[in-house]
Amino acid sequence: MTTKEKYLELIETIQKHDFHYYLEAKPKISDYEYDQLIKKVENIEKEHPDWVVPFSPTKRVGEMPSKGFTQVNHSVPMLSLSNTYSREEVEDFVKRVQKNIEKKNIALSLELKMDGTAVSIRYENGILIRGVTRGNGKRGDDITQNIKTIASLPLKLKGIDIPDVLEIRGEVFLPEKKFIELNEERRDAGEDTWANPRNAAAGSLKLLNSKEVAKRGLDIICYGVVEGGENLIRQSEVHPFLKGLGLPVCQDKHVKTCTSIEEIFAFIDQIQSIRSKLPFEIDGFVLKVDELKYHDLLGSTGKSPRWATSYKFPPDQVTTEIRDITIQVGRTGVLTPVAELKPVLLSGSTISRATLHNEEEIERKDIRIGDSVILEKGGDVIPKVVSVDISNRKPTSSKWKMVETCPICHAKTIKRDDEVATRCSNTKNCPGQNLRRIIYFASKNAMNIENLGIKVIEKLVSERLIKNISDIYSLQKEDLLKLDGFKEKSAQNILDSIEKSKNATFARFLFSLGIPYVGTGVAEILAENARTLEKLQKLSKHDLLEIDGIGEKAANSIVGFFADPDQKDEVNHLLLRGVKIQPMKPKMQNHAFSGKTFVLTGTLQNYSRKEATDLIKERDGKVTGTVSKKTDFLLVGSEAGSKLEKAKKLNVEILSEEAFAKML
Repeated sequence: MTTKEKYLELIETIQKHDFHYYLEAKPKISDYEYDQLIKKVENIEKEHPDWVVPFSPTKRVGEMPSKGFTQVNHSVPMLSLSNTYSREEVEDFVKRVQKNIEKKNIALSLELKMDGTAVSIRYENGILIRGVTRGNGKRGDDITQNIKTIASLPLKLKGIDIPDVLEIRGEVFLPEKKFIELNEERRDAGEDTWANPRNAAAGSLKLLNSKEVAKRGLDIICYGVVEGGENLIRQSEVHPFLKGLGLPVCQDKHVKTCTSIEEIFAFIDQIQSIRSKLPFEIDGFVLKVDELKYHDLLGSTGKSPRWATSYKFPPDQVTTEIRDITIQVGRTGVLTPVAELKPVLLSGSTISRATLHNEEEIERKDIRIGDSVILEKGGDVIPKVVSVDISNRKPTSSKWKMVETCPICHAKTIKRDDEVATRCSNTKNCPGQNLRRIIYFASKNAMNIENLGIKVIEKLVSERLIKNISDIYSLQKEDLLKLDGFKEKSAQNILDSIEKSKNATFARFLFSLGIPYVGTGVAEILAENARTLEKLQKLSKHDLLEIDGIGEKAANSIVGFFADPDQKDEVNHLLLRGVKIQPMKPKMQNHAFSGKTFVLTGTLQNYSRKEATDLIKERDGKVTGTVSKKTDFLLVGSEAGSKLEKAKKLNVEILSEEAFAKML
């Protein structure tokens, strides 16, 4: 039975994967596994609409805003596609389309689904004036200078009938040959390699130096027109139209218009047979209703168009051998078994290690040292062991047992009754845990200490220059200059980054402490409700459970963290060494929103959900996910759903965006 606590824990898990994917560019799970987590959330929210929280992953499209870039509103929302993984799911999509437009034998346009990152590009009077990332679907990063470095993308359109304004959508990608070449360079330089070409492309577009972007060799395929294509009638006309203007599009042999499921999958099979020979990565196909007039009729949900979907290929698999099973120690003391593999080529990269997660996973799959195993790398990300090839099991294969002592500090291991994880009991002084805590604390989504990467931190820890997170703020230039490879400038850059990180928002500071079950969403909720660190430290478990969005595990963890004298000392050391928590904005008093409860529904044009929520909270209002008799206002955007009908029945005051803006 699903509980609200499990729902919130699932969201917390997704937020962690968002952090790994968008900010670290190091995904830990495949696209397929991520999509399954999202589907679980969607199903829970359908069953329990009163549980829906503002920070649910179903409420936003994609990536987080990046520092150093101006945010730009999209003229037309840039939605993400829904995903299908089987013939049956494609058939269901076709049936829904046929039912909604009351017509059979609908023509569908099929295009390659490039494994890259989506962008919107605007031309005025034939001149490229702007490039923008997807962002949250309504607003993205202005990456104009970076997009101009793509050699295949014209800075000036060609042709006779060039629209006064042309806004298009495309996919920026890194050709496979270039991806392998750049990863080899990064490996030789001792830098972390990219997990896949998609992450490499996305990361390249976020570089602040366009000269560095130019070196990456990015490419682009354009596939959609959102403005300037008024004379187009079908999606199948879009590619020749864009090609005529000098824009790069898919080759004619890689697009096809189909009118039956048989045709669709015959084309998919045809492309799959040559997939390995393509000079770029694809992870499936995009299916779009061909007649553009039906796009408006079918419309979209808050997140995805109803006239299009993607069909994703099943994950790639290979067979290899487990040579050994080693242990990795995490920041919370969790011991993670890792399979040391006979190196094997999978999805364009050589794999020699794969996480085995925990002891129960190994027992469930009966994984043994020496076994022949099936390895999967769905979406070209972190590999995993799917199953054991029992038929090839050697008589010499041996069962593996979890260690009884930590491989780093040699303290005894413990296993709690309510967890599958085995932990190192030495939570205070285990060098392995401390190293991971420091790396986590300095990471982008935490204190964001630029130039203080994993390899630098490992050096500092091994040389005993830092042991705890607060030691970062005691580093001196002479400490850094003692390390191999550090010169005056590199040492000063690190010190400048450390100094810059001292001013932190309350939510960022809480997240960086690494309190179990306190991710970015929970940290924001705590900051909003407690307002000050002093008040948060005094809250009891009962007080915390009264806060909407805080579950029992998180409440226990927070109380335990601040009750621990060592943790309190560490927090105090951070403050004494110059870390300043930026004060929360005081709430407005006697505003029209004071004490009022809001519910938001539909797609807002001028505000993101978070922006609208923040504006309400700043004015002493409250935002919930469910319309009830206690609701004072329903803020309505386009595509409003059942909440609008319920609000009308309960006589809840309904606000348009214009009315909301006036009340602000």
